[in-house]
Amino acid sequence: MAEEKNLYLFEQASVPRAVASMAVPTIISSLVMVIYNLADTYFVGMLNDSVQNAAVTLSAPVLLAFNAVNNLFGVGTSSMMSRALGRKEYDTVRRASAFGFYCTVFCSILFSLIYMTAKEPLLVLLGTDADTLTATGEYMKWTVACGAVPAILNVVMAYMVRSEGCTMHASIGTMSGCILNILLDPVFILPQGLDMGASGAGAATFISNCAACLYFFVLLYIKRGKTYVCINPRMFRFSRAVAKEICGVGIPALIQNLLNVTGMTVLNNFTSGYGSAAVAAMGISQKIDMVPMNIVFGFSQGVMPLISYNYASGNRKRMKETVVFSAKLTVSSLVVIAACFFLGAGFWMRLFIRNEEIIAYGTHFLRGLCLALPFFNLDVLAIGVFQAVGMGRKSFFFAILRKIIMEIPAIYLLNKFVPLCGMAYAQLVTEVILAVAAVVVLRRMLGEEKCGLDTDGRSAK
Repeated sequence: MAEEKNLYLFEQASVPRAVASMAVPTIISSLVMVIYNLADTYFVGMLNDSVQNAAVTLSAPVLLAFNAVNNLFGVGTSSMMSRALGRKEYDTVRRASAFGFYCTVFCSILFSLIYMTAKEPLLVLLGTDADTLTATGEYMKWTVACGAVPAILNVVMAYMVRSEGCTMHASIGTMSGCILNILLDPVFILPQGLDMGASGAGAATFISNCAACLYFFVLLYIKRGKTYVCINPRMFRFSRAVAKEICGVGIPALIQNLLNVTGMTVLNNFTSGYGSAAVAAMGISQKIDMVPMNIVFGFSQGVMPLISYNYASGNRKRMKETVVFSAKLTVSSLVVIAACFFLGAGFWMRLFIRNEEIIAYGTHFLRGLCLALPFFNLDVLAIGVFQAVGMGRKSFFFAILRKIIMEIPAIYLLNKFVPLCGMAYAQLVTEVILAVAAVVVLRRMLGEEKCGLDTDGRSAK
């Protein structure tokens, strides 16, 4: 059963307190996750080997593709669970969590099998060449072939635990794996340890994700009878209603992520034409930029259950206050962070590598990427609201607009007119336009008398 303090946060606590209680643990875990992602880059960067750094960068689209499954069954299932909690339909919550859990296991196994079957053409598609092929393959052996199941499953389980308000436990589970990864990286990567290079970074990631999964299994065992999150195989059965509601939110989120992977792959392929130093610089600058981006993602994930619950319970005013407060807080914070990154781009790059050629490229890249942050924040918040209330079509529209119509053509055009450095500003052009669209759509949505309908056609009430 959901704890009373969680229901208090959903229904009665002041909006700033509820947002802080739900979002802060998720932001912290997201930051720890970024630090653990940066740890790979940092320790591999200590090798001063552009090939090893490029291997981690070129693998990023496939690891990002894990989020396709995370979004399908993590976002989709948690949105359904929170809305069912708001309607007091507790058996629906249990069935949704069981459905999401076992579908996640199946799809992540399938992910590994597809990679192992199509390894060679996939590595070529990612932009590897004769220099980077072997190192990239070794890194992905651990992170994808062996590590897809624990990497995906621990994130989906965090979503499900968070859906009933237990953000602290969700964050601890995520952070436990991240912290372990940071501790293992120097042991596996550096010459003073096992001297495995990029392959060692992958092995450390695999072990840490297994540890995170173990935390969630132990948590659910301890909380049995006190939680609606259910992984009992007897509760797993195909239900068209459950599948429709999860997929109504999850599939647009999945497609959005696959488009992100496509965009990153296009960017890496354009960058690879300028050599491994440019690829390594783009990878490091993207990792640095991911710090504030993950603050945005963490905040959005944290407040989603609060928005879902109040939407489903019919508390329109509280839902609107949550969205407006969240937008004001995050936009102002991202403006400050973007300014710090832009003014100190060279300093941030030097934290990760000593190669002056890579630093020069990365300084230009980071300045272009960071300018998009405040606008990116509004885009993510809008998509989070749509996912929280079950409006999958709106989030799908934003995904198509962002990648297919805007960002990928912008990468091509900016690279043509300003070779290499221009590509880093494609995201800025895209996010400015999307931010305007997000504000218009959110204002219209929140200004209506009714929020609309759930994906299955039922009213919010």
